Amino acid sequence: MGRALTIRQDFTADDLRQLARKSRDAALSRRLLALSVIYDGGSRSQAASMGGVGLQIVRDWVERFNRNGPDGLRTGKAKGRARRLNDEQRKALVAAVEKGPVPYLDGVVRWRLVDLVHWLWQEHRISVSRQTLGRELNAMGYHKLTARPKHHAQDPQAMEDFKKTSPPQWQRSPPGQHEEGGKKSGSKRRLA
Repeated sequence: MGRALTIRQDFTADDLRQLARKSRDAALSRRLLALSVIYDGGSRSQAASMGGVGLQIVRDWVERFNRNGPDGLRTGKAKGRARRLNDEQRKALVAAVEKGPVPYLDGVVRWRLVDLVHWLWQEHRISVSRQTLGRELNAMGYHKLTARPKHHAQDPQAMEDFKKTSPPQWQRSPPGQHEEGGKKSGSKRRLA
């Protein structure tokens, strides 16, 4: 059986209740109130009943509270999976993207995500998916750029000739045409 766990003595039950009242985090308030039962002389079972949890969780709360005080009872964010690329590998990736591929060595004339995934495997023996690499490159400030599609039989000279022969859609009126003698829009009509 485990040894008895004592709770730190630099707080009182009233201190914990006051912190619970001020807190906007419901889970933190519940944990603080459960530990205040222990400070009042209650048992761990009573604290577990107050918190709506089991005895092991109350023990975990006491350990976290002893280690970090009231901040140790806050709901933490999970660390998640470690990043695939370290700083050195990211620098190498940036250098490769900035330099561009060497067609006779890399076998491509422009980098695609698939090609960069293959390059990472060859250079660093790191297996990443296209989606992961795309997120990594976006985080580094790179975005996918594609060229505007161009038909293989497109004739640039024919496009320029078409632009020159097309008449403009509107023309400026000669000066003096819309002065005194012209009709005014919005003028009153005569009723007979």
